Amino acid sequence: MYQGKNILVTGGTGSIGSEIVRQLLKYEPNVIRILSRDESKQFDLQYELKEYSNIRYLIGDIRDKDRINYATKDIDIIFHAAALKHVPSSEYNPFEAVKTNVFGVQNIIESAIDNNVEKVVAVSTDKVVNPTNTMGATKLLSEKLVSAAEHYKGSAKTAFSCVRFGNVMGSRGSVIPLFKKQIKQNNDITLTDKDMTRFMMSVPQAAKLVLNAGEFSTGGETYVLKMPVLFINDLAEVLIEDYNSKSQQSYTGKITEVGIRPGEKVYEELMTSEESERAFENDKMYAIDSLLNDRINTKQGFTKTDKKEYSSKTEKPLLKEEIKDLLKNTNLLF
Repeated sequence: MYQGKNILVTGGTGSIGSEIVRQLLKYEPNVIRILSRDESKQFDLQYELKEYSNIRYLIGDIRDKDRINYATKDIDIIFHAAALKHVPSSEYNPFEAVKTNVFGVQNIIESAIDNNVEKVVAVSTDKVVNPTNTMGATKLLSEKLVSAAEHYKGSAKTAFSCVRFGNVMGSRGSVIPLFKKQIKQNNDITLTDKDMTRFMMSVPQAAKLVLNAGEFSTGGETYVLKMPVLFINDLAEVLIEDYNSKSQQSYTGKITEVGIRPGEKVYEELMTSEESERAFENDKMYAIDSLLNDRINTKQGFTKTDKKEYSSKTEKPLLKEEIKDLLKNTNLLF
């Protein structure tokens, strides 16, 4: 469905956004417009993808509606990946998170309707489920805005949907690069809580499933991507063991608990039991239907989901050997 299309990727120089761009290029779209605020990241991506002539680089902020409306002209599909995503910074700068994650999303919605865009797929997070922090609360509201757009878009053909997933391994600001840096420098590994569990997936896996959700979307759904669960403490131990097996000088630091950061939770949730009552699933994802009908089941090959929560607290975690295989397959070992 992406071949020959005009596509806009907001936050297109970020970890997820740039991988969405790389994978979209395989489908030979007519043009990909990358909108982001950071000209340095754009410069780096331009160099990496210099052989492609169908990419346009736009400096801009989703808070600026005029800029978004201009960037959306003649666009068929929008992948919205721009966000303030870090929990501590959003906790200390809450209204900045509101400006980007709420007002910015509304700008995307209105520009998509005004320009009769075919599809909008917004990237969301597990932190929207029973949120305890500002980032999660603002992203939950952004999901609600995207879902509600289906009901007031009028004659516009735009289909709005969200994709919700957990932690992306190796992405900017994530835990694996931090642990590896601490191990290399022989510093103590700072762990917030030894009982902490998280959903994990690689950057390519996340981007691929976002594109899959874009294909499935008919409007109003929230797609919840299925992914493995692991203990963060086990992850740290696997990285230490791998480093020691490859380095001439063994790591002599220790894993130190520093306490949960403001707004952080010991476990994460991707779908509540209440949401599961109106959800369907296939082998890769759940689709939570806001319209309470069976169109996903009959049209897209999904089956009805049993009533259950989808949480890193209740899912079976990976064994350490499985974590090592996961890191090996995603080139995240030393």
